[in-house]
Amino acid sequence: MNALWSRMVRSVYRKEPVTGFVIIAGSVDVAIGGIDSSTSLVIFGLSAVGMALALRWWQSQRRSSEPSQQSAIYALPPASSRSALPPLTMSKKRPTP
Repeated sequence: MNALWSRMVRSVYRKEPVTGFVIIAGSVDVAIGGIDSSTSLVIFGLSAVGMALALRWWQSQRRSSEPSQQSAIYALPPASSRSALPPLTMSKKRPTP
């Protein structure tokens, strides 16, 4: 259970670090408020978790509805504008010393 929990927390943080932080902080608020019998802390934690989950869902819906058909941006042109360098050849005549 502990390994599963840590793997889940790591995957949430890697994908969406801000949303993951708000969800975990809200969950801790809910747990502390439940143990301490503080309903205002439980309500605050539940609202934080709910808003983070709603934001995450809204972002995923927005990403899936927009088709991403952007053309690739190349740093270099497909063909060189300069001609190729001339081949280097050694002269057959040797200079006399």
